[in-house]
Amino acid sequence: MLKNPITSENYFSTHDGVELFYRHWPAIGVRRGAIVMFHRGHEHSGRMAHLVEELALDDFDIFAWDARGHGHSPGERGFSPSYGTSVRDVQTFIDHIQATHGIDQGDMVILAQSVGAVLVSTWAHDYAPQVRALVLASPAFKVKLYVPFARPGLKLLQKIRGNFFVNSYVKSKLLTHDPERQASFDNDPLIARAISVNILLGLYEAAERIVADAAAITLPTQLLISGSDWVVEQQPQIDFFNKLGSSVKEMHLLEGFYHDTLGEADRDQAVALIRQFIQRQFDEPAPVVDLTQADRQGYTFEESQQLSAPLPKGSFKNWWWKRYRQGLHWSGMVSDGIALGYRTGFDSGSSLDYVYRNQPGGIGFIGRLVDKNYLNAIGWRGIRQRKVNMEALLRQVRAKLREEGKPVKVLDIAAGHGRYVLDALTHETDTSDSVLLRDYSDINVRDGGRLIEERGLSNWIRFEKGDAFNTESVANAQPGTTLGIVSGLYELFPDNDMVRASLAGMAQAIEEGGYLIYTGQPWHPQLEMIARALTSHRDGDAWVMRRRTQAEMDQLVRQAGFVKIEQRIDEWGIFTVSIARRKLV
Repeated sequence: MLKNPITSENYFSTHDGVELFYRHWPAIGVRRGAIVMFHRGHEHSGRMAHLVEELALDDFDIFAWDARGHGHSPGERGFSPSYGTSVRDVQTFIDHIQATHGIDQGDMVILAQSVGAVLVSTWAHDYAPQVRALVLASPAFKVKLYVPFARPGLKLLQKIRGNFFVNSYVKSKLLTHDPERQASFDNDPLIARAISVNILLGLYEAAERIVADAAAITLPTQLLISGSDWVVEQQPQIDFFNKLGSSVKEMHLLEGFYHDTLGEADRDQAVALIRQFIQRQFDEPAPVVDLTQADRQGYTFEESQQLSAPLPKGSFKNWWWKRYRQGLHWSGMVSDGIALGYRTGFDSGSSLDYVYRNQPGGIGFIGRLVDKNYLNAIGWRGIRQRKVNMEALLRQVRAKLREEGKPVKVLDIAAGHGRYVLDALTHETDTSDSVLLRDYSDINVRDGGRLIEERGLSNWIRFEKGDAFNTESVANAQPGTTLGIVSGLYELFPDNDMVRASLAGMAQAIEEGGYLIYTGQPWHPQLEMIARALTSHRDGDAWVMRRRTQAEMDQLVRQAGFVKIEQRIDEWGIFTVSIARRKLV
């Protein structure tokens, strides 16, 4: 086989304007697909360059980046603003390859090692890409910490000092048996010898979440585990593999290998396995895992069923949640937010509007303190970040419509009080826009209408009552809509038939080429607390949620005739906001 020469060393712009370096080796002859490589922590794309020749897949374009603060990319060595920022960089890089080099996601295989493999696993879980396959080598789901209580200590120092750098204890002799690789690691001036604590702690937290919820990843996956790894634990990698939701998956334990799986002395074994796996995926593409029936079977269905079931009366768990509910009820006597939740439902538009405003209220200092603690719950922080992401995408789509010379005709079918729409679209007032907000709740229609009047927007924004799950009602609400919105609704209802009916109405209301902005909740750290302690707007019933993975939500949207083009997610991986475009017939 021929060796692919490097023809370009380029940069791409991230979402926040940072220019990251990447290498590109083009295919020789007719291109069959692409391999996108993500390096280990501390390293850079140059240290994966040997794989271009060794893989001997000359009919594939190959790309490799230098992560923020690594290699030729800018920034302090080992620094990134956050782990979530680095995951979003993965999405931006894939978008860049697709747009600049004309390669569809479905023709890409992602090859990643160690920290890079955790980034890619998080991206696959949170963004639900439609790439051909994943190859993960020794993913660092759990780094071996030889210092007792290292992680709690780092968290404490982070609270005191903010972000700081942690020097790497990893020596080259612990990475590979290959003396040449050892020497090149020790002498490479582009190696990042430290990592920011924000990234390190973010890596731990994300890895735990991804291993626990690996069933959400349905892409064909090959996992390579180093049998004598001194750097990362083996069991979390096995747990991840066993939980994967992929219909095509394979795991290989490479006996005697150290952590640098793809740079080991005997790496030809690993490279041969990767080559064969990639070729099989392009010879016989794996069938897409159908998730549209996940409301009737599967792990999120079983999870919601367990949360719905009453606990045994004599169990400690039942006693615990009774005491918790009692304490919450007492808190509601002094906290405005908790009291509102009991009156209208903790999932109601009124409660969400209170969370958006984020102004603690209650009886006296204690009441305000309790309310502040309530508003700072991880779920509510995620809700507020969802609002930020929603507003950013709303403004983005409005700008796109204006560039395309189309009217901005907005329809939100479950607006709550409509605060996020008003905050986003009235920042730059244009009364040629037309906005129709709808909701099923009389309280929301009343309070949302009052908010419109208070802001003096009644001449171009209307609020009316409407059923978001009635196909005909949604379809006829505002024909010719160019921007449809459904936020925070589908997450509250487990039934996919209801979602399909709603999306069918949106597909009729939104004109061809128009946009849909929708939200999702692929994961939540407080599901049991919510189900056991909080009440919903539906006659005070328990607030039991069935999570929809991002892949499931995207499939339902595609089924309705839309194509996802962009997504945002918070740092904790709880709430997503996505843009889809209605297909041109």
